Amino acid sequence: MATSKITVSALISADPKKVWLHYTQPDHITKWNFASDDWQCPNASNDLRKGGRYSARMEAKDGSVGFDFKAIYDEIVNGEKIVYSLGDGRVVNISFKNHHSFTEVTIVFDAEDQNPVEMQQQGWQAILNNFKKYVESV
Repeated sequence: MATSKITVSALISADPKKVWLHYTQPDHITKWNFASDDWQCPNASNDLRKGGRYSARMEAKDGSVGFDFKAIYDEIVNGEKIVYSLGDGRVVNISFKNHHSFTEVTIVFDAEDQNPVEMQQQGWQAILNNFKKYVESV
């Protein structure tokens, strides 16, 4: 059975260098990597190279639920592209495209089979929207 692909994107009012830095640096990741204000990302680590590992703790602020999001990088094109694999084998492809004073971030990922596709799309889009809001505010 073929895996469904889900796409989310955002047009961010910032240059690609700023967007890349804020997307990849752990001290920034902890400030935007959650879908709603009642969640948080208390820590993150990022070894941004092929074979390197990414990890981010995502949890409800009240401590009721949380999980560690972990991945291994398959491909890095500095400032343009990130491809990583999750522990269950799903692949995530992120592109950063310069549109003059804007940067388009597009994420295409393999859907998992535990939650409805629409729910996954909405969750990843909410995180990306939070990233956009963060980058445009700093």
